[in-house]
Amino acid sequence: MDFALNESQIMIQQMVRDFAQNELAPVAAELDQEGRFPHEIIEKMAGLDLFALPFSEEYGGTGDGYLPYVIAVEEISRACASTGITYAAHCSIGTGPVYLFGSEEQKQKWVVPCAKGEMLAAFGLTEPDAGSDASGTKTTAALEGDQWVLNGTKCFITNASHAKIAVITAVTEPGQGARGISSFLVPTDTPGFSVSPPYDKLGLKASDTAEIVLDDVRIPEENLIGKRGEGFKQFLKVLDGGRISIGALAVGIAQASLDAALAYAKERKQFGQPISKFQAIQFKLADMATQVELARLGVHRAAWLKDHGKPFTRESAMAKLHASEVAVKAALEAIQIFGGYGYIKEYPVERYLRDAKLMEIGEGTSEIQRLVIARQLGC
Repeated sequence: MDFALNESQIMIQQMVRDFAQNELAPVAAELDQEGRFPHEIIEKMAGLDLFALPFSEEYGGTGDGYLPYVIAVEEISRACASTGITYAAHCSIGTGPVYLFGSEEQKQKWVVPCAKGEMLAAFGLTEPDAGSDASGTKTTAALEGDQWVLNGTKCFITNASHAKIAVITAVTEPGQGARGISSFLVPTDTPGFSVSPPYDKLGLKASDTAEIVLDDVRIPEENLIGKRGEGFKQFLKVLDGGRISIGALAVGIAQASLDAALAYAKERKQFGQPISKFQAIQFKLADMATQVELARLGVHRAAWLKDHGKPFTRESAMAKLHASEVAVKAALEAIQIFGGYGYIKEYPVERYLRDAKLMEIGEGTSEIQRLVIARQLGC
């Protein structure tokens, strides 16, 4: 078994790491404090073809695959998790549904500019009464002539205010439960499509998260993605890939926590020596390093399985579950190592904790991941 990255993957990793540490890390705290969407960073990422990594060349991508993409997600998130989730949501769950299930015309029209970073995409799945129970979708889509008319509300939607296209799930066959949900491509400038002011969040403050309201939104009949009534099956597959990217995002936060804690422990002196010389601190750092590395391996394995066309539902849930919980624990331990300084905004570790918590919630809570894993085990 070869766990080493190949030459191309190493080059991508180093390129993204250099960009993230030189361009993004120095402004991450400022972006967080101001709650400012990183437009200029997104433009630079597009120039580096980062949005193209998971997509094939025929649809504007580089054809590198999902593993290089999650490597990039980790490196971006290591510098700024807000930018990481903007990137991940656009690629995996915003553009992903069209790339996986769209028609050739839809892919050429929408995936190509999304892969080139010419526009951002959003995924409208969650609703006020349909979170973990996504089959409880209330948004409706009624076919009137040659147009679909959409009505409903979506909440906690990443990139909602800045996306040019949104994939929206809606009920087309009332009373059919999961079998009655379909997916649609909705340009965000369509009349009746509106977005609330961004939420004031605990963390990831530089990312855009808002509510989408659909009020008699009319779109062409051909904007249906795939077949009518298959939206639920589609977004389950989309979320499998999305969970890998959230796992990578979590690994990035965890690695940043470890980096900061290790550097501080070597500099901070108590009782006449750096605190890194004390066994209590060494054990914390050793445990953090071990868990971060195991989380990274889980994410990489899930991505490898996806790239090779093998089943990865269980592995993606495991990767997301473990990495998200490692991220929270690593951030907490980093704060503990910093002591009182870890509790103030002058140092980055309090931001890492605020950012990490969403990893246990978004794209399926830790509880849902455990259910997915148990079902994959045959429970």
